[in-house]
This record gives sequence, C-alpha cells and structure tokens, in this order.
Amino acid sequence: MGQQGLCRLMLRFNLYKRTNIILQHLKMSQRTDAAAEVLLERKGCAGVITLNRPRFLNTLTLNMVQQVYAQLKKWEQDPETFLIIIKGAGEKAFCAGGDIRVSEARNTNQEMLRVFFRDEYILNNAIDSCQKPYIALIHGITMGGGAGVSVHGHFRVATEKSVFAMPETAIGLFPDVGGGYFLPRLQGKLGYFLALTGFRLKGRDVYTAGIATHFVDFEKLGMLEEDLLALKSPSKENIADVLETYHAKSKIGQDKPFVLEEHMDKINSWFSANTVEQIVDNLQQDGSSFALEQLKVINKMSPTSLKITLRQLMEGSSKTLPEVLTMEYRLSQACMAMTLVKALGQLQPLKGAFVLLQKARKPLFFCTAWGNPSHVEPCHLPLCLYLAAQHCLEKKLHDVISSICKWH
Repeated sequence: MGQQGLCRLMLRFNLYKRTNIILQHLKMSQRTDAAAEVLLERKGCAGVITLNRPRFLNTLTLNMVQQVYAQLKKWEQDPETFLIIIKGAGEKAFCAGGDIRVSEARNTNQEMLRVFFRDEYILNNAIDSCQKPYIALIHGITMGGGAGVSVHGHFRVATEKSVFAMPETAIGLFPDVGGGYFLPRLQGKLGYFLALTGFRLKGRDVYTAGIATHFVDFEKLGMLEEDLLALKSPSKENIADVLETYHAKSKIGQDKPFVLEEHMDKINSWFSANTVEQIVDNLQQDGSSFALEQLKVINKMSPTSLKITLRQLMEGSSKTLPEVLTMEYRLSQACMAMTLVKALGQLQPLKGAFVLLQKARKPLFFCTAWGNPSHVEPCHLPLCLYLAAQHCLEKKLHDVISSICKWH
C-alpha cells in the first residue's frame, strides 16, 4: 500500500475516535430537565438569565440557546426592562462551553450539529446588537461558548476566581462564537497567542487582557447584582457608574503584574508571522524557557486546527462580527464534514495525514508533512467552506473528521 493509500486509511480509521473527542469537548449529557436548564426572570429593572446547569459547568444546550435568544428579544422590546444580566449557577463556572446532547441528536446528528452552531451564532450576534445594556458576570470558568454569551455584551465582570480560555485547537476545532472577531482585537498579538495555545487567563488578568471590562471581588458580586437591580430606570451611564464603583474598590491582585507582561514584546513578535510554521520557527529560534514551553504546547495541538485558527483570526481582524460569524458557521460545518477531504483527495494527491490518539484523555496529533508550509494549508474560506457546509448536511455524524485542508 502506497503512502497515499495509507494516509487515507489512517484518516478513516481514526474518524470515530476523533468524533468522540469533539463531542466530549461539547460535554454531551442525557439530562431531560430542559425547563430548569436556564432561568429567565424579571427582577427589579432587569431581566436576569441564569445558566442553571452547575453540575455540567453550565454548558449550553440547544434548548438553552433558543430560550435565551427568544427572551432576549422580548426584553429588548420591553419598556420596563432597562438592563439584562447573565450569570452562571454555582461557584465553579459561568459557562464552560457548548453541550450537544445525545437525546436531542439521536438519529439526526448532522442536522443537530447544523442547528446548534447556527442558533448559537445567531445568539452571539443578538447579544452584540442588543439595544439594552447587557452585563455578564463571568465568575468561574468561562470558555468556548461561555465567551460567546459574554464578550459581545456591553459589560463583563470578572472576579478573582474567573478562568478564561479558548482551548479549541487542542481538540481539533477552532475558537468560534466570534473568536475570529474579538481575539485579534486584543492588545498586540495576545489574541493570536490565546487562540493557538489555549493559554488560561485567571483572576484580574482576565480584566487586564481586555476580556472583562470590570473586576469585582467575588464576595461583593451578590451586592453588585442587588444594586444593579435596585436602579430606577437606569441609563447605560448609570449602570457603568455602579460597575465602576465596585471595580474601584477591589484590591485583589491589583499589585500583581499581568501574567504575560514580561513576555508581551516577544509574543507580539513571534505571533506576527503569517504561517504556523513561521511561528514555530520563531519559538525555536528564540530558545528561551517561555518560548520552548509554548512550543511544547503548540506541538500537542491539532496542526489543522492551528492553521485554520491562524487564518480565521487574520481574516476576522478586518471583518464585522456578522461577517466573522458567517465565516465561523461555514468553518464549523466544514470541520464536521468528511466530504471535503474526500473531494480534495480526488483532485490532489494526499501529502500528509493527521492521526488522533487518545492517551490519558488528551488528544495527540501527528502530521507526516508538518514543517513544510506547502503541504498543509487552511482551505480558502469563501468557496471551499461553503461547499463543505452543503455536503455536510447530507452526511451522518460518523463521517466527521478533523482535516479541512487544501492539499497540494
């Protein structure tokens, strides 16, 4: 069997395992108490959204996404609702990402994936365009889909227990929910660094990085919410004044420098490269302990995801949020489609293969062509991803694979 045939066999052989990793990341569950998954309440002058799945780190289900969107639109038109607050139940997490449930996806897996990503991105855009002040209390774990229902709002309040990350490159996806919009707009190349390495920001660093707009001590978070609810017909400026008052009183971590402060000049230099290969070369040539640590992390990520993510952020840096979400929807469907690689494989000989192994619950990726930029590149977004998304609708979930590349 030649290299081309072996590569194809390896891709197909690892398909099922790769699919499981992706779905594990989306934290599947079979809970049926959908009515209690999210609480939508009018309190005082505000509409309050509580993501109510603390056992599952408040991960988002399709039902939750649809309920929040519908209520958001109602409150936006309600003259008695002056602000909207979103928070997570429990003390561990605001929202740790998306959750595609087995019970909902049964027999219609591909359609479920299409609808989930579509409705999630529609909600992300609705939050960005919401006419009422939108306040996200991002205490605890805030990752993936949790970023999508927070960062696009007017105000984001972090605490000393906040943990923010976009870890998608570790499981063969990309930082979606508008990540292609907000990440490249962070200071310097910080967003590129966070996207490609999955680096976790904690506590006040979430504020310093620009993810949060305010920082409040966790023990004062309940008081802050009460004061916001007690406002009488508040303007956006009134709300900002309350948040600023609490922010100014917080001293936790105030004297500590930003965790990446001493490395930012190098991060800006390393991650200014236009290819993943050049970023890897930059890290290798630097040779410092921090550079080698990041190189070690990147080498554990999916090469395909790294390339897609870099292209995603480069494209997104000059697009509007709706344009980015459209691009990311096409990407999400292409990531789930076997058809694209099959079609490309018929047009061009395969030059590399990505094989996913599961060891200690962590994916490990190998690429036979890693290091040669001509062998593996992200597919061109407008046409290839559109076609992939169309083909995807006709495929079952077992056709999901990791590689959406342009093979030369």
